[in-house]
Amino acid sequence: MAWWERIGARLRQRAARGADGASGARDEGPSEWVLVPWLLLASGAAVDVWQGEVAQRWWAAAGLAAFVACYLAAIFVGSAPARRRVAVLFLLPAAALACALGSAYGGSWLTLFSLLSLATGVTVRAPAVLPALLGVVAVGVLSAAFGGRPDEVLTVAYSSLLSGAVVAIIRRLIVTVHELHDTRDELTRSAVERERLRFSRDLHDLLGHTMSVVVVKAEAVRRLTPRDPEAALAQAADIEAIGRQALTEIREAVTGYREGSLATELDRARSLLDAAGMTAVVRQSGPPLPAQTEALLGWVVREGVTNTVRHSGATRCEIELRTGADEVRLTIVDDGTGGAAGPAGTAGTAGTAETAEAAGTTGERPTGPSERGATRPGGGTGLAGLTERLAAAGGTLRSGPAGRRGFRLTATLPVDLAAPYPGAEGAPGDGADGGAARQ
Repeated sequence: MAWWERIGARLRQRAARGADGASGARDEGPSEWVLVPWLLLASGAAVDVWQGEVAQRWWAAAGLAAFVACYLAAIFVGSAPARRRVAVLFLLPAAALACALGSAYGGSWLTLFSLLSLATGVTVRAPAVLPALLGVVAVGVLSAAFGGRPDEVLTVAYSSLLSGAVVAIIRRLIVTVHELHDTRDELTRSAVERERLRFSRDLHDLLGHTMSVVVVKAEAVRRLTPRDPEAALAQAADIEAIGRQALTEIREAVTGYREGSLATELDRARSLLDAAGMTAVVRQSGPPLPAQTEALLGWVVREGVTNTVRHSGATRCEIELRTGADEVRLTIVDDGTGGAAGPAGTAGTAGTAETAEAAGTTGERPTGPSERGATRPGGGTGLAGLTERLAAAGGTLRSGPAGRRGFRLTATLPVDLAAPYPGAEGAPGDGADGGAARQ
């Protein structure tokens, strides 16, 4: 393979690396090929050698050729991060040659220090690059001074420092751009993960809650059909309305713009509890709440009432909302057996007649505390998700037994949220957890 073919192949490989990053290597500065044309700075010295305007012409030509070779070796070897320490070794003879030739001949030969500075800017990395460039400038100034060219000291200092500094700054800018691209990619991945989590929670919560309501109302239809067809038809109409509303909510959840309404959730909770044969008591006091606070409390109502219907076996459920000057408190209390003390890490029993009859509608049987604990030893994700969301909004969520019987869920929030809580557009948890969610 000819030398020009090898150069072409290398250029194509570098282009491919830049296009897809498959090599794992990353450019951190100007390409070595960009720095090759800068050898024109040494053309003045080459002309002096060609025209015989220097003493010891052949020694001058040999020294210039050796300097050019060291310059090319430094920039080509230094372009690979793994070989930069080797490339520094070429800078030392290049500096010695520039010092000797510049001191001996002066004039256009002092431009060799600009080339030396370019090679230093490419090869040496921060934080050593600034001291290295200042060293090149110092050597250039001393060479001009001792070579009898005091009028060229400032020119040598300026050109040497500027050429190396420009290359070093360009290289640093390229590194910064790569870091920004990495940060952007990481932020994109993080946003995608947050959106997936939001959507999974939202969709799971919607489906779990809706299915719970449908099961309870379907059981009511089955019980009422033999003795009260009109009431059964009303329950069937509720199932249809709930299904349509669920479809709307799912569509809104997909777009990420669904907002909960506390009043709507309280009405749904009352309807669900009535259909499950439970006495629903709802108390509200205090001024209206901001939309964000209402939305988050609406999810607390949805989660708490869904768990009560599915797992408590209660006959009565009380929902109390108290709004103060700075804080709002929502409490959901039932008189079921779901909050009774059970084995460690589990909820209480839920095997009452109502729950057993509802479970029979779908061919399932109610789960006791040990069974739910074995199925979900770490607890459900519904209350865990609510706890995380309320904590992010500056609130708290507490749950546990309410005396000898029953279960209590208490949520507190600031009346005015300082900022939208993380994932405010999504559901805080899933209302289809097992009984372990009532821990």
